[in-house]
Amino acid sequence: MNKYLIIIDKTSTGFSAYSPDVEGCVAVGTSKKECEKNMREALQYHIEFMIEKGYEIPKSKSSAAEFINLQFKKVAQTAAVL
Repeated sequence: MNKYLIIIDKTSTGFSAYSPDVEGCVAVGTSKKECEKNMREALQYHIEFMIEKGYEIPKSKSSAAEFINLQFKKVAQTAAVL
């Protein structure tokens, strides 16, 4: 079994997904769950097509993904007048 990282983004109409390891393979859905299901199917078909055509199967380069929290100092913004 191969594992591929997928990134799911919220859009104005639902969700979109892609895999950084499989160029050109994307999916959408009206819910996160639907988007994930569609992306799973898209990856399956995409890679099966690559195998059928004799292309090299992309290896998963991603081992983990995590969210991190960052805090920023407030910086006074000044506009330069030219």
